[in-house]
Order: sequence, then structure tokens, then C-alpha cells
Amino acid sequence: MSRYFLELSYSGTLYHGWQIQQNAISVQEKLNSALSILLQEELDTVGAGRTDTGVHAKQLYVHFDSNASILSNKERFVHSLNALLPHDIAIKRLISVHADAHARFDAVKRSYEYRVHFWKDPFLRNFSWQLKDRPSIELMNQAAALLIGRQDFSCFSKSHTQVFTNICQIEHAEWIAENGSLIFKISADRFLRNMVRAIVGTLLEIGFSRQPPRYIQEVIASKNRSKAGTSVPACGLYLTEVVYPYIAHN
Repeated sequence: MSRYFLELSYSGTLYHGWQIQQNAISVQEKLNSALSILLQEELDTVGAGRTDTGVHAKQLYVHFDSNASILSNKERFVHSLNALLPHDIAIKRLISVHADAHARFDAVKRSYEYRVHFWKDPFLRNFSWQLKDRPSIELMNQAAALLIGRQDFSCFSKSHTQVFTNICQIEHAEWIAENGSLIFKISADRFLRNMVRAIVGTLLEIGFSRQPPRYIQEVIASKNRSKAGTSVPACGLYLTEVVYPYIAHN
């Protein structure tokens, strides 16, 4: 069997996250079904990570194994698979990889964005979070700078998750202003469940001057989720990049 990576993107609005659920529709379920039809074999994919209900992905990789003949023509395969998928899931490319390549464990960096806007717009409703008041980007970036480095981020994680460690290496965290909106960009070697949404909620508390920028250090040191801010809505969150040492980035 040969191993392949698929690069895809999707709008998460209509799905209960990436991972297959027993009683809800997921992106992985739709992808597995379409692949099984096209390759004429039962097939399961392994994703680079999981996104929660309503979260979007501009870039996600999955791997699968198959020897189906259609895979020899990558362009035809991508076109045929896209034709079987719903409009809100798109395949970008098929990549041949070595037999031990792993979409989850081999990723060396992941990046997310969180988008906030301040006016009523029906076209942003499921793709950005509307706020009434504008927080201070300067205060939030002072706090975001304190996230950089290798730290235990238990305070931003959902409880009772099945992970071996809550230590992550954050290499970039910054708010930028763009066309009247605010975008939070963050990159790390790995993320915990609900981590980005909890970080954004905490930074907004600081941006609205309810806490000083140094409060982020107190939250991290506590390792207590109740010290961090509210988890912000899923609609504004995007997985934007997953990096592997052996895959050229488009």
C-alpha cells in the first residue's frame, strides 16, 4: 500500500468539527465517505489534528493508504474527489509521501487565526465574531508577547483531555488590524483543545482593561482554566497552516 497526504480546506459552520462523531456530521465523515466511493474500498483518514464544531480550516492535511489506480493521476483524482464532496469542503492537492509519514505526529508547526469585526455584516456572520466595543490592540499585544516560549498551558485547555503533556512551544502571537477588523495570529508546535479560543478570551479581558497585560503570566502560572477568560465563539477561528519538514508549502 502506498501512503498519500491530502491537503484540504473547509468551512466548519455546518459540521460538528473535524473528527468523526457517533450522532453528528463531521468533516472527516464526509471525506472518508467520498474517498471510499472514489477508491472503491473502505478507507479511513488520519488528520493533522481536530477542529471543534464551527471552526474553519484554510489548510489541513490528512493521510491514507491505498493502491487504487486513479491515484496515479493526481490532477484527475483531486477533480473527481472534489466532485463528490459538498461545496464547503475542498481538496487542494494529493501528495505522495513515504510509508511512515504521519499527518498528526510529523507536523512541526501549526498556525491559527481568530477574526473579530465591529459592524453588522451578514457575510461575516459565521466567519468572524462581532464585538460592540473595540479593545486596545496595544494592551493585547503586550500580553501576547508573554505567551512566547515553551510553557505549560494547562490554564487554556479543556479539562479531561487525553494528552501526555500540556507543554507547548509558542513561537508567534500577535494581533493585527486589517480593514477595520482585528485578527489574532498564533503559531506553535502543538495546541491543546480549546487553547486558542481561551487565549483570545483572556487577551480580550486585557484589551478591555479589565486586567493588566501581566495578568497573562498569572493565568499561566496558575495552570487553572477558571483563571483564564471565556472561550470565544468558534465562528472566528481558522486553522491556517500545518507545516511538515518533507512537504513544500504552496
